[in-house]
Amino acid sequence: MDWTHNSLGRRIPTHLGNRPVRPFKGAFTGQVSGTIATRRIATTPHRGPIDKVVGSWDELLDRLPLKSGMTVSFHHHLRNGDRVVNEVMTRLAARGLKDLVVAPSALFPVHDQLVDLIKSGVIAHVEGSMNGQVGVACSKGWMKNTAVLRSHGGRYRAIQDGDLHIDIAFIAAPTADPTGNATGVLGKSACGPMCYALPDSLWADQVVLLTDNLVPYPCLPWSIQGGNVDFVLPVETIGDPTQIVSGTTRLTKSPTQLLIAEYTAQFIEDSGIMKEGFSFQAGAGGISLAANVFLAERMRKKGVKASFAHGGANQILVDMLKEGLLGAIIDLQSFDLAAVQSCRDNPRHIESTPHTSYNLHAKGCLANQLDVAILGATEIDLDFNVNVNTHSDGLLLHGIGGHSDAAAGSTCCIITAPSFRKRMPIIREKVTTISTPGEVVDVVVTERGVAINPRRPDLIERLKGSRLPQVTLPQLMQDTHALTGVPEQPRLGERPVAVIEWRDGTILDAVYQVLD
Repeated sequence: MDWTHNSLGRRIPTHLGNRPVRPFKGAFTGQVSGTIATRRIATTPHRGPIDKVVGSWDELLDRLPLKSGMTVSFHHHLRNGDRVVNEVMTRLAARGLKDLVVAPSALFPVHDQLVDLIKSGVIAHVEGSMNGQVGVACSKGWMKNTAVLRSHGGRYRAIQDGDLHIDIAFIAAPTADPTGNATGVLGKSACGPMCYALPDSLWADQVVLLTDNLVPYPCLPWSIQGGNVDFVLPVETIGDPTQIVSGTTRLTKSPTQLLIAEYTAQFIEDSGIMKEGFSFQAGAGGISLAANVFLAERMRKKGVKASFAHGGANQILVDMLKEGLLGAIIDLQSFDLAAVQSCRDNPRHIESTPHTSYNLHAKGCLANQLDVAILGATEIDLDFNVNVNTHSDGLLLHGIGGHSDAAAGSTCCIITAPSFRKRMPIIREKVTTISTPGEVVDVVVTERGVAINPRRPDLIERLKGSRLPQVTLPQLMQDTHALTGVPEQPRLGERPVAVIEWRDGTILDAVYQVLD
């Protein structure tokens, strides 16, 4: 295998199979020209009503152009409650297919049974975010080919630009009509927005909707348009929406994390970001949720209203919208059932798309309208590079989500994390994996204080006179090492099991095989 280095000094392979890679050169250097990807031409050869409903799995699979080596895709709005991915992949395996590429917007622990299909050669590799044992299997080198991880905006770009070609998209639809119009806000399996399946519906060769709530035409409102759908298969269930909520989407009770959240809200106020009409994004992690609560308190006290909140929605944001602290919620996925209901009923709670919100190759994306984004990390290094994909042991356990998109677009990107977890320091000299480059990271907030990137002297100036404790990352690392000791480096092999793509398609880093 041949190697090269990108502008961050990370060693990456020159090729993924027969496909040459482009090394990362900087967060804002990606320039492209040309047109978007093509797709299969379809026609409607008759007049009169259209009905795309098929009666059974066997009928559906008989009518699809199945072949080994093809790429199949899924969306993740049902998160750990999804029942579609395992069902489809098991049935494709039963048809004798091999070397399949699975291209989900994300996988969760509910999909751990895919590990057996990886071991048996049914799945060659994954092009998408991985959580749980599928990520562990990738880390251990069990996938035949190198996996590719992209941000939400990067995934849309890759499909739109033709880097990721999907043969068949399987889309879980909480409600659909016989022509394929579909929504995620209605039905027993309602999950809120289902926009991460939008590029799949636009560019996949074949598009299949799986629904457990088939309604008469027209299904309104629709997120997926029937004009892009080939088949509709009614099934007993597509999943359990109560499992949208997970341990990472609950408000923290940890005193340490609550202090980090309070420091974050104080920074937003003291730096002058919190002013009438500002906009923000906070993830669904426990610290981010708590930061929303503390921010709302400060907004209430100062009489400040935000123009909008962006990203995944939750009960806290819904309550802020009802109270009048927000002008709107612009939503890409619901993190609890309160958000699902709000997205259905409140006209100020709007479903976005990964193109509108995050795509670098859109004509201006919404992430650039954010005054501040509050994001998490598994590791941070002295150059402010952030890791959200692997742990310090090298295991690939998390996806990118909209992390790098929001960091690159927002005027101020705040990374929140405790100084150590389970005696593992979060601040490292060099992160195990770069998911988001320090070039777009402005502030790190821990329970020990706030570190501002020297690239942002304006923020340093604005914080003069603030009572917030201020630290440097080298100081924070040394203080933490005094408590935890210096961590050992993970035992990694030479084989790249995955690559991390920056949102423009260049390669930010490689993830190497973990040696037992």
